Amino acid sequence: MIRVSVVVPTYRRPDLLRRCLAALGAQDLPATDYEVIVADDAADAATRELVEAEGARCGAAFRYVPVTGRHGPAAARNAGWRAARGAIVAFTDDDTLPAPDWLRHGLAAFVDGVAGVNGTIVVPLPPCPTDYARDVAGLEAAEFATANCFCRRDVLAAVGGFDERFTAAWREDSDLHFTLLERGHHLGSAPEAVVVHPVRPAGWGVSLRQQSKARFNALLYRKHPALYRQRIQAAPPWRYYGIVGALLAAVAAALGGRRRSALAAGGVWLLLTGQFCAMRLRDTSRAPSHVAEMLATSALIPFLAVYWRLRGALAFRVPFL
Repeated sequence: MIRVSVVVPTYRRPDLLRRCLAALGAQDLPATDYEVIVADDAADAATRELVEAEGARCGAAFRYVPVTGRHGPAAARNAGWRAARGAIVAFTDDDTLPAPDWLRHGLAAFVDGVAGVNGTIVVPLPPCPTDYARDVAGLEAAEFATANCFCRRDVLAAVGGFDERFTAAWREDSDLHFTLLERGHHLGSAPEAVVVHPVRPAGWGVSLRQQSKARFNALLYRKHPALYRQRIQAAPPWRYYGIVGALLAAVAAALGGRRRSALAAGGVWLLLTGQFCAMRLRDTSRAPSHVAEMLATSALIPFLAVYWRLRGALAFRVPFL
């Protein structure tokens, strides 16, 4: 009898997926105790072949599920757990490396009516990481992240699984976590259930592209306002609003011919932006290319962040700053 079903969402990342499946095929549970379900958001024939080949190579039950209809990691995970046969569903990502005893330790934590379990995420960093790598390392402090969590399948069915309006890999796991808490489910922890999450290479300016995820903060806040303020962000990012407001004030004063006011507001903008850049550079790489990236992106991030937060507020119809 299958005790646990592992769900791995993927989208056109064969090399990463192959590495993850090799780690899952090396679990120290008997092969008959678990299955691995790859939910492919691209419904790609090459990915199907890869899953079948890896399953045959390691002798584990690997299953391929193409995602149709709505897309995104939340939709892919829903397709995966709904096809699961195990009473427990384990979630990880295609860019992780679960330890050989990951499933065994995760299953051991389901005692005394526990509905869900969070494992340990390890993000290896070099001595002088980039700002992006340090941001990824924030996963290590996550309370309940889909890179390493477990949930009873009947509980997932009762709460409806993941909200598929979270179409990017952002806040969909927090939403499930908060839903479980609000419905009174008991959650446990399995610190010995370890998943390693290497930092993937990222192009210049990756922090700018990531700002679009801020719109999903608004959706999470709309659904769980109290828990959002308690566990995600206690107050709006006033630094961003201050930077944006200072530059807009400087431009307005300059257009109105108020030179002193324009210089004063411009000075405030420069000071706040400099502080923001210095904060991002603290304890990170001092490579010239990285410093240049921090200077440029620190001037742009506040405007993009405010734009996407307000756009999310409009899209999800919630007063959110």
